[in-house]
Amino acid sequence: MTYLTPMTTTVEEAGRGTDLALLPVGSFEQHGPYLPLATDTVIACVVARELAAAYPALVLPPVTVSCSHEHAAWAGTVSVSAATLYATVHDIARSLRRSGYRRLVLVSGHGGNHVLANVVQESDGAMALFPGLPDWASARSAAGIATSDDADMHAGELETSILLHAHPDLVRPGYESADHTSGDRRHLLTTGMPPYTTSGVIGRPSLASAAKGREVLAALVMIFDGHLSAMRGASR
Repeated sequence: MTYLTPMTTTVEEAGRGTDLALLPVGSFEQHGPYLPLATDTVIACVVARELAAAYPALVLPPVTVSCSHEHAAWAGTVSVSAATLYATVHDIARSLRRSGYRRLVLVSGHGGNHVLANVVQESDGAMALFPGLPDWASARSAAGIATSDDADMHAGELETSILLHAHPDLVRPGYESADHTSGDRRHLLTTGMPPYTTSGVIGRPSLASAAKGREVLAALVMIFDGHLSAMRGASR
C-alpha cells in the first residue's frame, strides 16, 4: 500500500541533502459505492510518491482524517475540526524545521480542507499547497479528461482514473454506470452534499481510464517545478 512508502525511510535516507518535505493530506470520507473511504489519502500519497521520484524530498506519513463535514450524511465519513487540522500541520512544520527541513509542501488530496490555504499563506514562503485548482485543471487538460473540476467534483473521472492507474485493486465494479452531475451548488458549505447527490457521486466516472490517470500524474510532476521555484524565490 502507498501508505507504507514513508514508513521504510531510514535515518540515513532522511538526511540526504534536501530541505524539502512532502506531507500528503487526505481524508476519510465517502466516495460512492465503488471507491474506498480512503480515496483522497491514497491519491495524495500517490502524488507525493511521484513527486519524490522526480525531486529529492522526504515523504512523510499521510494525514488520513481531515475536514470532511460536507460528507457527514454518509456512513463511514470521519472529520476533525479545521482548528485541529491547522494545529496538526503547523506542529509538523515546526518539528521539521528543527531537523533541517525548511520547505514543506502539503500534497492535498481533498479539496474541502480550505484551512490549508491559510496555513500556507502564513508560512512566509516556507510552504506550498499542491495541487491547487489551477494545477488540477492543467493536468486534466494534459490528460484529455473531458470533465471540468466543477462538474467532476467527487468520485468522478479524475479520481477514478488515478486509482485505475495506481491502485486498480481498490476500484470496485459500478463506476461505469454511476455518473451523476449537479448544477449550481452555491449552498454546499451550508447544506453539505445531500441536496446535490443521493449516491455521493458528482461527476462522470464512466469516462475514467488508467491511461488518463497516468497522464494526470505525469503532468502534475511537470507542473510541480513551478511551485518549487516559487518557494525558492520567497525564501531569498
